[in-house]
Amino acid sequence: MPVCGPKLSLCGLIISVWGIIQLVLMGVFYYIHSVALIEDLPLEEHYSGPVEFYAEADKAYSQNAYNCWIAACIYVLTLVVSGQQFYANSRTTSN
Repeated sequence: MPVCGPKLSLCGLIISVWGIIQLVLMGVFYYIHSVALIEDLPLEEHYSGPVEFYAEADKAYSQNAYNCWIAACIYVLTLVVSGQQFYANSRTTSN
């Protein structure tokens, strides 16, 4: 049973694929501790020493990587739903 139309389901497919690609790549870059993404980490302004800073940065990089991968999994779910809707609409219009 189609819930949304063919154009909306196609849009959902395209956005889901793009979101999956982008979030998986961002997760990989966070996982390898890309310096370009350090501004997006929830770090404090001052630390008592470099060891404490590096420990907090490592935790923040890992947490952001996992968050990106979880969001990519949610996009996989929207990809499946959009694909099912696109299939349902194509079966309805062909009859």
